[in-house]
Amino acid sequence: MKLFSFQKKSFSERYKRAFSLIELLIVIVIIGVIYTMAIGKFQKMGKGDVKVTLKNLKEYLRIIPAKYKIDEYETVRFLCLDNCSSCDVLVDNKKVTDDNLFDGFLDSTLKIYRYDYASGLIEVNQKVYFNTEDVEEDVCFSYEINKNGVGDQVILEYKNKIYDYSTYLKNTQTYSSTQDFIDFKENLIEEVVK
Repeated sequence: MKLFSFQKKSFSERYKRAFSLIELLIVIVIIGVIYTMAIGKFQKMGKGDVKVTLKNLKEYLRIIPAKYKIDEYETVRFLCLDNCSSCDVLVDNKKVTDDNLFDGFLDSTLKIYRYDYASGLIEVNQKVYFNTEDVEEDVCFSYEINKNGVGDQVILEYKNKIYDYSTYLKNTQTYSSTQDFIDFKENLIEEVVK
C-alpha cells in the first residue's frame, strides 16, 4: 500500500510561467521594427517615388486620390496634349500634378487601339478636351479611370511594345508585337468558348 503518491512533472510543466520582462521587451521591439518598415513602405508609395511608366500607369492613377487626400471624386484622368509633349493628371478635370512632372513621358509615335474579336485592332480617335478657358486642345493621349478603378479599355503601341489596358482585374500586360497580342486574345476567347 502506498501512502504518498509522487508524480514526476515534466520540465515544461515545472517551468510553466508568464513571459519575463525581457521576453516582452524583445517582442515589442520586433513589432516596432516591423511596423516602422511597413509604414515607411506605404509612405514611399504615396509620395510618388515610384517612376511612372506605361506598364504601371493604371496602378499609379488608382493611388492618386489617396496621394492628394481627395475623398470624393468621379474620375482620374491622365491627359497628354500637344503631340504628347505635355502630360498631366486630372481629378474631376482639375490638375493635381506638378508642372513638368511627365515631360518626355510620351511622344507623338504613340498609337491607341481597341480590340474587337471580329475586326482585330481598331485605331481610336482621342476624345475632345476643352481647357479652363473653353478652348479645344489637341489631345495626343487620354486615359481615364473611375472611382471604382475601372479604366478605358485601350491597347497602346509605343516604342515597339504593346500595352494592354483592357483588363479589369490584372495589371497592364505587355507584348512584343501587335500579332502577339492578337494571338493571345484569340486563344483566350477560344478557351472561354470551349
